[in-house]
Amino acid sequence: VQLQASGGGLVQPGGSLRLSCVASGSIFSINVMGWYRQAPGKQRELVAYISSGGITNYTDSVKGRFTISRDNAKNTWYLQMNSLKPEDTAVYSCNAYIRVTRFGVPSDYWGQGTQVTVSS
Repeated sequence: VQLQASGGGLVQPGGSLRLSCVASGSIFSINVMGWYRQAPGKQRELVAYISSGGITNYTDSVKGRFTISRDNAKNTWYLQMNSLKPEDTAVYSCNAYIRVTRFGVPSDYWGQGTQVTVSS
């Protein structure tokens, strides 16, 4: 199983970006899909996650600005980031709990990071 993140870049404050993460390989089901970020000198933090049932959760600093969504048919999830602020600058990584067989235990998988820089 591999996770491939994309969509990062340089954007001005107030701008928008959409991150995507695609899971590929031998996948039976994907439970929770999420996005984490790590800024220089800071610990990695959970930004948002979405459950298989569509329940979402966000860290307080992005509520109302970021939206996580998923396309189960494509094993893909997204992070729409609006009204970006300089403090959103970080490396964003995607994460998911994936079951590779029907009766297997979900395991934790990570994609590579994608850099998001918010600067004028």
